[in-house]
Amino acid sequence: MRKFESYIRILVVLTLTYVIAELLMDDPNYKLALFNPYVLGFILLIFVIMLSFEVIIGVLQNIEDQLMTEEKLLALAEEKQKAKENSLIKRLIRFFVGEKTSLEESLILEDHNYDGIRELDNPLPPWWIYLFYLTIIFGFVYLGYYHLFDGPSQTDDYQTEIAMAAIEIEAYKKIAVDYVDASTVSQLSDQASLDSGKELYMINCAVCHRADGGGGIGPNLTDAHWILGGTIQSIFQTIAKGGRPGKGMIAWDGSLRPSEIQQISSFIMTIQGSDPENPKAPEGDLIQ
Repeated sequence: MRKFESYIRILVVLTLTYVIAELLMDDPNYKLALFNPYVLGFILLIFVIMLSFEVIIGVLQNIEDQLMTEEKLLALAEEKQKAKENSLIKRLIRFFVGEKTSLEESLILEDHNYDGIRELDNPLPPWWIYLFYLTIIFGFVYLGYYHLFDGPSQTDDYQTEIAMAAIEIEAYKKIAVDYVDASTVSQLSDQASLDSGKELYMINCAVCHRADGGGGIGPNLTDAHWILGGTIQSIFQTIAKGGRPGKGMIAWDGSLRPSEIQQISSFIMTIQGSDPENPKAPEGDLIQ
């Protein structure tokens, strides 16, 4: 057994044997067929048989080589060389790279001479020429599909993606446990939600509306005057989508989950009517 192919054959057969044993074995005592002594014994038996088979083939090949005449050996070597030259990999290399010839420079030397510089007429490699032809074909296909026929434009692709995104958003709304929007939001009253809303308010809102809600850069949240409405739905919408354009209130739906905005809105509802220190003057409409 002197050939590399022999080792590959043995390895492939042993691998297939183990895979089949793994698929067919259903023994709760062994998680893997590799741990089963019967499987290991069977694989060892297959290995011994394959090894013996390859050794026998090698011996027979050696005997055949010794019995061959010199002329037959030369003919066989020539056939092997031709088969090697005509192998699939060799043909592919010649197809893409081309034949490397041993032409003399004088046979491919151009006639012109520029300041003593001579040029060789070396052809382009086939892969470069094939790639050039491919770009020409692609150009005609692209021109016909997008400019002569009804191929989708970039605007069409954008609109399609927007429509698909809308469908995915609606599907998410149906399956998301904590999803709410301005049309479905309700005021929370459990202490855990209000405590979470207060914590989120202190982190994100107190810098503009003050910790007690009395107002600073932003309006007072404790009085009965509201610019964009004082219901739980209005407050949720204002936080999620932002306040009036150019007034500084950003949209928080990109950084806060809907359930978190609901908690903040519910907390703001609890501080209405409180008495903050130095409250900001009322803004907006009085809502009773």
